Amino acid sequence: MKESAVLNSYNSYIRKKSVYIWIMVISIVILSFAGILIGPSKIRISEFTDLVFGRGEESHRHILFNLRFPRIIAAIVGGIALSVSGAVMQTILRNPLASPFTLGISNAAAFGAAFAVIVFGAGNTYSSVADSVVVNNPYLVTASAFVWSLAASFLILLVARKRGATPENMVLTGIIASSLFTALTTGLQFIADDVQLAAIVFWTFGDLSKGGWDILLIQAVIIIPSVIYFMFHRWNYNALDSGDEAAISLGANIKKLRINGMIIASAATAVVVSFYGIIAFVGLVVPHIVRRLIGSNERFLLPASALTGAAFLLGCDIVARTIISPVVLPVGILTSIIGAPLFIILLLGGVGISQWK
Repeated sequence: MKESAVLNSYNSYIRKKSVYIWIMVISIVILSFAGILIGPSKIRISEFTDLVFGRGEESHRHILFNLRFPRIIAAIVGGIALSVSGAVMQTILRNPLASPFTLGISNAAAFGAAFAVIVFGAGNTYSSVADSVVVNNPYLVTASAFVWSLAASFLILLVARKRGATPENMVLTGIIASSLFTALTTGLQFIADDVQLAAIVFWTFGDLSKGGWDILLIQAVIIIPSVIYFMFHRWNYNALDSGDEAAISLGANIKKLRINGMIIASAATAVVVSFYGIIAFVGLVVPHIVRRLIGSNERFLLPASALTGAAFLLGCDIVARTIISPVVLPVGILTSIIGAPLFIILLLGGVGISQWK
């Protein structure tokens, strides 16, 4: 009887998490379909069907295949990268406040991208303010963003090694890194001309419309292997949740896990921020929401965070495109407006730093 009760309890435990994951999959499908139809230019279901089968107006074909499809995939890929990176950073640093944004990694990547555009000339200049700098060398921009985000990651790891990875130390280090790279970006803005200055300010908002099929290919090359790596090491991250001594006793190389995890999470963050700008709170809020709903077991936390992050960014992007249509808001504004109160609610509901010490 006892064995049967334990088995039933375990099956119920697994079923709850599996149901949540499937709900997120269905949500992504529904939101993707809504993102196709909803926008400043409405596309009816019958028109969408015609376009799929090679019929329909050429203008709708351009909107669907060159604007909305890339934007939807960009939201999915960006949400996965940022949310999984945040979940991994929180685990390996044992800090609930860790995320690419709060630790200054997003600001470092933004500085690297701006540095490549202005100093290395990785962009063409046009007369339109909203499109004044168009990246013509995405490889150079991504590489620069990665290098500088890596510098921020090593700063965090250095402090963690010298002073301990306490929440207080990590928060202070994140504040320092954010302030430093914000100041450096401001310095670049000072030496930029008027058109480049307007473009950098617009770029930092976080806008998924900057993406395209070529950019998505570059992102897939980095983000897909990164997510696979994190999924492969989810058992080691479970060991880290129990503390360093327990992880070492279970055979985990915690130093290698932390360094590799921060480097790979920085790469995934950099390849999103370097093209779309700063998209805040996705990597911070989404993992906490998932932990509250299905627990901290990394076997389920990582895939559930990936799917929830994709659904969250998709939903925010749809709202950004429709709330004051035909004007399209940058999605980074919506993620901050929605993410900040969500995190306050989570704090009031019991998400605190004490449980991670």
